[in-house]
Amino acid sequence: MCCFSGSVRSVTNTRIFARILPDHRQALIYSMSLDTPRDVAMILPIPVAAGSGEDAVKFISLEKYPDIFSDLHLLFVPSGTFFGVSDSVRSAPAAKAKLEVVRIGAFNASFVPSIKDFSRLDEQFRLPSGVWEKLGNYSQYGFAVFKLRKGRANVHPMAFSFPTALGPRLFLPTVHIHDGKVHATAGFDHTLYVQTLNGKNPNVHNWEESESLAKSSINMENSRGLVAARQHVFRMTMHGRLRNVDVVV
Repeated sequence: MCCFSGSVRSVTNTRIFARILPDHRQALIYSMSLDTPRDVAMILPIPVAAGSGEDAVKFISLEKYPDIFSDLHLLFVPSGTFFGVSDSVRSAPAAKAKLEVVRIGAFNASFVPSIKDFSRLDEQFRLPSGVWEKLGNYSQYGFAVFKLRKGRANVHPMAFSFPTALGPRLFLPTVHIHDGKVHATAGFDHTLYVQTLNGKNPNVHNWEESESLAKSSINMENSRGLVAARQHVFRMTMHGRLRNVDVVV
């Protein structure tokens, strides 16, 4: 999802990686190019398992691996090809404590356990009241919130893991809210990457599969355990005007 707390000029080159980790948590890595006239929050809804606490989300810094998506792309370049990479709400009682804010690389991040807990964030980092209700299906979700500075930038990969409510299925947040309004369709410029459990999942049969194992191009140490070395990666691109929904595989 590209859900922003305020209007932004443009969001392009969105790339998302998802994988189920050995401890039954889902890993998610998110990157994009952003141009915004003011500080904004990017809000990612996540299907967190019921009963998870406020520490359910583990934020992981990939500041030392800004090229992880370039390396994922290399897995799909045919052998022998020369390739140059140039990637450059409802209010809760005011008495509740503020949510924890952690510094992850170049930005601050928070986990919002439920829609009602958005009142515990600074007002400038919330969506307009009622937006989540209009989208539907998010009443049981939590939300990862990343606070981004104004200007034009290639945002280095944002990464975290969470206890998933979807079992072995992978959730990729692709719904758009760029202007505080919910639209049935949206302009997509997305590349999605996944690694499935044991390298098998019938829901990715129409995705492109990498020629080689992830370890052939991924710096495994810098990926912080989020990418499985001895598995292939699947890829799907989404470009143009498409239905404004999340992707689950």
